[in-house]
Amino acid sequence: MPRGKKADKQIDIDKYTHTGEKRKNNPLVGLVSTSTDKLNGKTKYQHDPHIDPYLSWAGKTEGQTVEVQNVSLHIHERIDPARIVKSFIKPKRQEEQLSLFEEPQNEPPLNKAIDFYKHEQDWTNRLIAGDSLLVMNSLLVKEGMAGKVQMVYFDPPYGIKYNSNFQPFVNDTSMKQADKDEDLVSEPEMIQAFRDTWELGVHSYLTYLRDRVILAKDLLDKTGSIFIQISEENLHNVRSILDEEFGAENFVSQINIKRASMMFAKKLLNNAVYYVVWYAKDKAQIKYNQLYTDKDYQWFADSAGAHLRTESPDGKSTKPIPAEMRKNMKEFSLTHRGWRLYRLLGVNAQGNDKREPFEFEGRTFIPPKGTQWKYSYDGLAVLKKLNRLEIEKDSLACKVYLDDYPVESVNSLWDGIGAAGDKIYVVQTSDEIVKRCMLMTSSPGHLVLDITCGSGTTAFVAEQWGRRWITCDTSRVAITLAKQRLMTAKYDYYELAYSE
Repeated sequence: MPRGKKADKQIDIDKYTHTGEKRKNNPLVGLVSTSTDKLNGKTKYQHDPHIDPYLSWAGKTEGQTVEVQNVSLHIHERIDPARIVKSFIKPKRQEEQLSLFEEPQNEPPLNKAIDFYKHEQDWTNRLIAGDSLLVMNSLLVKEGMAGKVQMVYFDPPYGIKYNSNFQPFVNDTSMKQADKDEDLVSEPEMIQAFRDTWELGVHSYLTYLRDRVILAKDLLDKTGSIFIQISEENLHNVRSILDEEFGAENFVSQINIKRASMMFAKKLLNNAVYYVVWYAKDKAQIKYNQLYTDKDYQWFADSAGAHLRTESPDGKSTKPIPAEMRKNMKEFSLTHRGWRLYRLLGVNAQGNDKREPFEFEGRTFIPPKGTQWKYSYDGLAVLKKLNRLEIEKDSLACKVYLDDYPVESVNSLWDGIGAAGDKIYVVQTSDEIVKRCMLMTSSPGHLVLDITCGSGTTAFVAEQWGRRWITCDTSRVAITLAKQRLMTAKYDYYELAYSE
């Protein structure tokens, strides 16, 4: 996306590109036919039936081989973000204004343009209208992208209810149940696709998932990861399919995401979370970046329990903090400015070596039988000098303040994510979820693929964090919303610590 630099009252527009990254040239619309496109026919993908465990459903035995038609991905338009921005800053001087969707420097001459998939061209991100299975097969067979994708994000329908799978209209984000004529999607191809896709109910659903997982695995780099967002309804099925195709040993995590609200009350226990299941192409080689979030008063209080203490600005401690106060640390943080929160940790560990007596506040302490000092004797002396020791129930303990290490490692429970901001799509995923997955498993310049585009959240986040992206959807509504969102997006500009 473009960025602006202001100097001498003149605005210079620039854009970042993925220098050195190439892809095969796709055919332009109108240039391709069955006679000119030599890479046609079908490609077979073989499932290995000997992997444990084994989930069976109607049609699986007959469909051990997945046949996918080889089709070309046609270029309908190119969007040059720098040219879009320049058009709003000053009028064009040339007599004929170029289209905002052209990028002449990346257009091959006609003799190369009709020689599909034979020439390299500079990388451009891609928003593709089409079925994800056909798109992935084309990327593999025609563009040679096996092993080129670092991360796949897959947000399939949570179930097979009709209008819970897609949004029927651009300006309507309400959840429909298709019980009225006006609620039916206006795209005939979507009605046909729904009927064909879920003809056998849950059995069709499992085939749909399995086929796409097989191709996604082929696209992934050896260090890559796949994330599938799902609810409790089919969580067990998704785990079983991924165990079969990726191997149970490549399971990484089941991320639990707290729902922003309970939309539908159940007769029985409500489920307060939904899930993102994470598998690696090869867990032994997986790329992983540890993420951190800020600790807050409540998190610290909950983890400390009865060991929680406060220290006033003049150094006086409150011990212990009443349980009622621990339940509402937000109020405490607002009303006790300048106070420090800390917890007590024991200074004993298992062992029988370091058991020298230690003097503190006129008393002599020795580790209980079967334990030893967690720190060296000199280390205990340093803690004493720094006023980091305290007596708790006749035992010696170390004072650990919240601000000693004010961040915590991100784990598999994601609370406080909330709903998607500025929601434009009925099943729009929160940017924060995709961002965390992307930052954990990729680096700037890596390629991410989302085969269920929706409102374009993965592409939107990838642009913000400098990743290359490809995304696709069968719905014209989704493609229209994603295109609009990406073309009107604004991003903060970050100066890289290592620009190279």
